[in-house]
Amino acid sequence: MKTLTLTTAAMALLSAPAFAQDSGECGEVSIAQMNWAAAEVTTNIAEFLLEQGYGCDVSLVPSDTVPAITSVSENGEPDVVTNLWLNSAGEAYTRLEEGGTMERLANVLEPGGVEGWWIPTALAEEHPELTTIEGVMENPDLVGNRFNNCPDGWGCRIVSDNLIRALNLEDSGIEVFNHGSGETLATSMASAVESDEPWFGYYWGPTVPMGKYDMTRVELGEVDEEAFANLQNQDAEDPQVSEFKSAVILTSATSEFVESKPEIAEFFRNMTFQTDTMSSLLAWQDENNASGEETAVYFLSNYQDEWSQWINDDARGNLSQLLEQ
Repeated sequence: MKTLTLTTAAMALLSAPAFAQDSGECGEVSIAQMNWAAAEVTTNIAEFLLEQGYGCDVSLVPSDTVPAITSVSENGEPDVVTNLWLNSAGEAYTRLEEGGTMERLANVLEPGGVEGWWIPTALAEEHPELTTIEGVMENPDLVGNRFNNCPDGWGCRIVSDNLIRALNLEDSGIEVFNHGSGETLATSMASAVESDEPWFGYYWGPTVPMGKYDMTRVELGEVDEEAFANLQNQDAEDPQVSEFKSAVILTSATSEFVESKPEIAEFFRNMTFQTDTMSSLLAWQDENNASGEETAVYFLSNYQDEWSQWINDDARGNLSQLLEQ
């Protein structure tokens, strides 16, 4: 395991007891803890800043998208649900918004969940013509005559399969290699980049590989809402080309929480990460075999300019030791 880049001040604050703001007690705040790495990092950062900056008593509630929405609907808790993928939450979440039970506070990731077809940046710099799908199809040998496709059963597999049909990709001399798992897809990218070999395929972020390797998106064209909706249909007839849409990833809270704790709701409105930043954090976490808590402290130690803009003046004063390091 590599040495963690965590300052003494940060570790001291991590173990320090939470305290209340001068303006009054924050009280209890419950946050859904989704079961994937980016969500874990997000909620650990929020927990730290709310406890040490605002004096909140924060509880992280293990959950997933559908159970979290169901719990809010039935029990009115947890107070906050972050890393909520809107395309996965579906109508169940929309009904809560329309009924006034939940309120969206922010897109916690900008531009959101990023999907697309990619090549290594080193390859793009050597052959800029490969940054468009037309250029790739005109020069299949430069990408190794292979497209690395999603595993069977994944939503991206349906979209990519339809795009392959819409583009007549295989007619250009590019073999479609359907990976058996996410692990082999990631390994193929890693092996190619580290060996300075061509690679062309699907990937998404925020993820460890997108934080670890410098990749360039192959432009498929404009986003066509109607065409993209059809690309998600396994039985799509006559699929048309569209760029992948960025997935909206929200932080939302119960309306009761927003009304009763406006300063904390404002914090969550401000808490937004760039998708590339989150991928970099996940790569750091992977390289250091770090926990979500340790990754949160790494972020707090190294990205003060970002998170200091999320908090109010009282919290900024409470966290001055960390900000001044």
